[in-house]
Amino acid sequence: MGWPIGHSLSPRLHGFWLEKYNIDGTYEPIAVEPENFESALKSLSDHGLAGTNITVPHKEAALRAVDEIDDHARRIGAVNTIVVLKDGRLRGSNTDGFGFLENLKAGAPEWRAKEGPAVILGAGGASRAVAAALVDAGVPEIRLVNRTESRATEVAEEIGGPIKAVVWNQREDVLEDAALVVNTTILGMVGNPPLELSLSRLSKTALVTDIVYAPLETTLLKDAKAQGNSTVDGLGMLLHQARPGFAAWFGREPEVTLELRNHVLAGMAG
Repeated sequence: MGWPIGHSLSPRLHGFWLEKYNIDGTYEPIAVEPENFESALKSLSDHGLAGTNITVPHKEAALRAVDEIDDHARRIGAVNTIVVLKDGRLRGSNTDGFGFLENLKAGAPEWRAKEGPAVILGAGGASRAVAAALVDAGVPEIRLVNRTESRATEVAEEIGGPIKAVVWNQREDVLEDAALVVNTTILGMVGNPPLELSLSRLSKTALVTDIVYAPLETTLLKDAKAQGNSTVDGLGMLLHQARPGFAAWFGREPEVTLELRNHVLAGMAG
């Protein structure tokens, strides 16, 4: 469920799994205007649906509309996965942080949370999920860099843990001893301005990742690769965050494979 929804790769992703595991099910995009969102959500069980994913702009509204919510979603302030329980009640969760960490583990198995500070660029919804996941994983310090410092301070306070807000013009200064750099902004994404960030102060041992996956290799990742840093692209986060929902709705724990990745990439090209 989203508005608009045509750009979503999730139907292609879940459709691949449904076919692969020979499950008699369907996963459809549902375009819902914000004013109709809550009533559409409440009617899921009437239509015999097992649940839904939620994308922009409904993630915060979903938090208020569900009957049960997990602690992770409450802390982040957004819901992206909903399961219809047997009694028709709705349980909301947020799997973005899970997807982010699973993608890091798969793409850079050598990365360890305790290795050193992380720098997160941006303080939006995705940033909150990433920050919470990194705090819980044991990262010793998180430097949250945002254009509006008050927004970064707000996220730091609400997520809790060793997060400190950093002003945007200091984004290169805080790379000095970082072990991980994460871009959660839309800068560098197709149709958006570039992310202007020199990596000259970043240690060659640091891992660089971008949650943007269009283009698959952003300028940030190209620059990091050129100076010898390990990189992880953003597509895996999308693939891994889908796993818990699929397992809850269809009763099968799905696998993220190269075949799945290529299938979703073909949809992006199309």
